[in-house]
Amino acid sequence: MYKFRNVSLNTSTLNATVKRTPLQTEFTSYLSVASSIPNLIFLALNTAISHRISLNTRVLGSLAFMLLLMLQTVIFINLNTDQWQQLFFGITLAVIVLLNVCSAIFSGSIFGVVGKFSPIYITAVIGGQALGGVFAALAEIVSLFIGASSTHAALVYFAIGNVTIIISIICYVVLVKSVFFKYHLLEQQDFGEFDNKSASLNISSKVIVKKMWCHGLSVLITFTVTLSVYPGVTVLIESEGKGHGNRWNDVFFVPTINYLLFNIGDYLGRLLAGRLLKPKSLTVLMILSTARFIFIPLLLLCNVQLKHSWDVVFDKDYQYILILFIFALSNGYLANIVAIHVPRVVDHHEKEIASSIMTVFMGVGLTLGSAISLLIVKIINR
Repeated sequence: MYKFRNVSLNTSTLNATVKRTPLQTEFTSYLSVASSIPNLIFLALNTAISHRISLNTRVLGSLAFMLLLMLQTVIFINLNTDQWQQLFFGITLAVIVLLNVCSAIFSGSIFGVVGKFSPIYITAVIGGQALGGVFAALAEIVSLFIGASSTHAALVYFAIGNVTIIISIICYVVLVKSVFFKYHLLEQQDFGEFDNKSASLNISSKVIVKKMWCHGLSVLITFTVTLSVYPGVTVLIESEGKGHGNRWNDVFFVPTINYLLFNIGDYLGRLLAGRLLKPKSLTVLMILSTARFIFIPLLLLCNVQLKHSWDVVFDKDYQYILILFIFALSNGYLANIVAIHVPRVVDHHEKEIASSIMTVFMGVGLTLGSAISLLIVKIINR
């Protein structure tokens, strides 16, 4: 918001009365597209190269490169980019692309490995993914709460991100040395000789896809719906009380509701799926995933800024909060229940590849949803 403000007005964009610039309005949607496309490509590549490059190289290499990119982001915080906003916009998107290349390799590797463990560990990793969103939202709120300038608040926020990556590297090094981790990895390696030949691997992948394509389609639909409106559209939904000088409505509403509440709902949904382990029926899963399309018009009928074509139906904050929470809860629940069921429909030696393929289906959903989101934002911003 600060970097892409209208510099000619000589005022902070956090002021509720200042109209957003096109870069401010569309940045989140462009961010989603720049994230999802490289994420999809490298999730697919990771599935292909997972048996040619060691797990440690993929995980530690991706984390180390992510740390370098995040350090570069910290440097840009204190650079005055007012006179070259378009260039900074392009550089930022390029960094996002590279970050998501690393993220895809990292997450694809982790999800592939966790497929060898029992469902409780799958829930832990899936839940951790959502909990990371909660942590990031809290970091953003803290950076705003300190009341410093936009640049100082951003410095705190991205410094927390860098520290988190360093902690992740340390945790992974400790993890791979544990007897428990080595046992499950070695146990899996005892099954089958197909890992050694790429031809056998290709045949196995086709067989695996035939066994789990319905699960993959379900998660694809789930993430397509979610990314169609979150966060590109939901970040534009404002509080009913914005513009009256209340910091909750003007400053904290979007980060607290759009990011923190969503990620809490997503996290709770994933935990709930790990406990209930239902539905097991593929038909029910597909119906539930498809039914979530109703959330797209529901959220568009909330208090979306810049909307000109239709009236606001859900103009109260509590209505938007309820819709968003159910939206997040269903996303987390369906994402985890599918991830739990997939290792059960394939043979033991196919679990790692099956889990990696699931991340590809997820990446396709993220990409489609991001493209739809950008289209929606451009339409309502006319």
